[in-house]
Parts: sequence; structure tokens; C-alpha cells
Amino acid sequence: MIRKTILNYKFNDKPYIYKTIVNFLLKNEKLFEILKSYDTIIPVPISTKRYKERGYNQSYLIAKEIAKKLQMQCNNNSLVKTKNIIEQSKLNKEDRQENIQGAYKLHNKKTLQNKKILLIDDIYTTGSTVKECSKVLMQAKPEKIGVFTIAKD
Repeated sequence: MIRKTILNYKFNDKPYIYKTIVNFLLKNEKLFEILKSYDTIIPVPISTKRYKERGYNQSYLIAKEIAKKLQMQCNNNSLVKTKNIIEQSKLNKEDRQENIQGAYKLHNKKTLQNKKILLIDDIYTTGSTVKECSKVLMQAKPEKIGVFTIAKD
């Protein structure tokens, strides 16, 4: 049921589901405290092409709602996807790692320097996306980078 809900959220034009997901997650007090230990939340960006097709970035909606509930900053401008790539969900592990390389760029490095960054993605499959995003974010010299995903496939 959870898998179906997340896939509906991501692929079947049901952006409103993000509030239910966040409310469910933040009921966990231990998780709530861990998330509060970060300075800023950065969602994994999607390409402009994908945004136009879908109409929303599923990771951004979740990140924005978590930031609002925890009274934190949500930074949606520093990490940018600059390449249109084949959808990761259509590739095997080796191809995913190759496909994602060089897909992200960093803007406004100074705003992230010495910050505790929480990178938010929707589904963790092989880790290729969050590894690539983390590698790019490291250019800003943050204090630490944590990764939070809604589900593991």
C-alpha cells in the first residue's frame, strides 16, 4: 500500500499526497529530532523537461513541507539538474551510476558553506542519485550532509 501510494504520488499526477507523507513521517519523534539537527533542506532537483511533464518536483514538495513544519530553510536553488537523462527507474545499477554523472551543478556555494545539509529524495534504489548530488554539494564545503529518502526500493 505504501509503495503504491508513493508511485501514485510520483508518476500519476497526485502531488497532494506529499502532505500525508510528511505528516506520517513527522509523527516519529526520533526522526523529528534527527531532521531538526540540520540547518537547511535541499531536495534532489529534477530537470526542467521533467518538471514540465509532471508539473511538480516530488522531492521539493516533501522538502518544503518538512522545512515548514520544522521551521527550517528549504533551499531549492543551489543544487540544479542541468542534464536531461534517461529516467533512472528504467536502468540497472551500473547504467544508473553512469547515467547520472555530471547531471547536477551547484550555485550559491557560499550559502551552503559550513552548513548541515539534509538532502531529500523520494525513493532510494541504488543510491546513484544521492551519491552524485552529495558529491556536488561537497564543493560548498558543508559541515555535513545527511540523506533522507521516503522509501527504499
